Amino acid sequence: MLRCTLFPFLTLDGGLELSRPWGYAKAMEKILVSACLMGHAVRYDGQSKPLAHPAIAQWIEEGRLVTICPEMSAGMPVPRPPAEIVGGATGEDVLAGNARVVESTGGDVTNEFRQAAENALVLATQTGCRYALLIDGSPSCGSGFVYDGTFSGQKHTGNGVTAALLKRAGIAIYSDRDIEALVTRLAADEAETNT
Repeated sequence: MLRCTLFPFLTLDGGLELSRPWGYAKAMEKILVSACLMGHAVRYDGQSKPLAHPAIAQWIEEGRLVTICPEMSAGMPVPRPPAEIVGGATGEDVLAGNARVVESTGGDVTNEFRQAAENALVLATQTGCRYALLIDGSPSCGSGFVYDGTFSGQKHTGNGVTAALLKRAGIAIYSDRDIEALVTRLAADEAETNT
């Protein structure tokens, strides 16, 4: 069945599609997603961390995903030295000016991580993303845990800099481990919007 592009509830043969109210097309929520989860080799070590889940394939087909590597958007190279938020702090602390992000080599990359977060927020806002699916553990995208700044593999609860800024802006943050919760939330929100 062909649909009229100006009035999506009409078919080109003159029929009506009555599954939706007059004048309302189905809302398709956009999701900001970490580029490494989509298979892009953008992590600090030059690797990717693809997330295999049926929802990813569906969201790609539906055109919902908006992909970003915040660090690369701020001009950081791949590969690059690993970085952590020092002092057991979180992304919220970095945004408040009370903590720094430092590379394992000692280089201070706090400004780059702040710029990365701002770039992600601008992209999310411009594309209408109300949700974000981010890789956990990253000093940028971590949303359940981050590393403690000692480069010893120790983790603690907290957000990375980008996750903290997106959350502050009202964007719902989900880690790669919480994709089922995002699937459930999207279905509920869209059912409510489309009724």
